[in-house]
Amino acid sequence: MKRVKRIGVYQTSKVAAIIIFLITLVFVVPFAIFGSMFGGNDFFPGFPIARIFLVILLPVFYAFFGFISTAISCATYNLVAKWTGGIELEFDEVIDNE
Repeated sequence: MKRVKRIGVYQTSKVAAIIIFLITLVFVVPFAIFGSMFGGNDFFPGFPIARIFLVILLPVFYAFFGFISTAISCATYNLVAKWTGGIELEFDEVIDNE
């Protein structure tokens, strides 16, 4: 049995922000493409360039707020882990027989 004593706030937040950015791109880009193919200009009438800004800015905003929320969560965990001892994890040894 092993315990997670502390979580690196900056490193974990950085990784989470990158993952959130990439996942958001996976969803935002196809929606923008399909929206433009099927007349999805009603959302921003008169501003066709707004869709391009959404495709670029939405993943950036999600990543930024994901970084902030992950940092707060990690810092909170580190504080609580001091009082409670942290989360216990159990690992198995795996032997690769190639």
